[in-house]
Amino acid sequence: MARIPYFDMNQAPEDYKALLGGRPPLNLYRMLPHSGPAHSKAFLGLGGAILRSNELDSQLREIAILRVGILSKASYEVHQHKRVARNVGLSDAKVAALEVGADISALDDTEKLVLEFTDKLFHDVKAPDELFNRVSAKFNHRQTAELVLTIGFYMLVSRFLENFEVDIEPPGTIPDATINPN
Repeated sequence: MARIPYFDMNQAPEDYKALLGGRPPLNLYRMLPHSGPAHSKAFLGLGGAILRSNELDSQLREIAILRVGILSKASYEVHQHKRVARNVGLSDAKVAALEVGADISALDDTEKLVLEFTDKLFHDVKAPDELFNRVSAKFNHRQTAELVLTIGFYMLVSRFLENFEVDIEPPGTIPDATINPN
């Protein structure tokens, strides 16, 4: 159960509700307004850009997001992004390979590189030159920057979710088709 009550969305600023637009009524969006209008709008803006204005391949993005959620032990994040991962075509075998200690043979070399880079940034903040050089040789500057922002942003998301103990919505509340970032 959430540590504080969810925000009364009837009291949410109109511009916040407008930013939500057609997004599903996730509990995250009902907790976020407690941070104040500027923070919640900025959060939605960056999150939306990562999910909808990306040059980085969406499957690679979801590998990074899911791995951050798994490493953070953020069950809400993992639950929601397994759905997003399916919507962008990530196979169940690849999703399973993202668990700590799992067999990663279902992942191709690029996916393994994203996994390694995500782990390093999660645990050590900064990738060593050798790893960073492999990433920047594989991805252009924008894609590399998006990957770093994605990892960092979802570390923030996971910490927000876990500290407020945001509840996973009951089954059937949010149809899979509504969680499609593309």
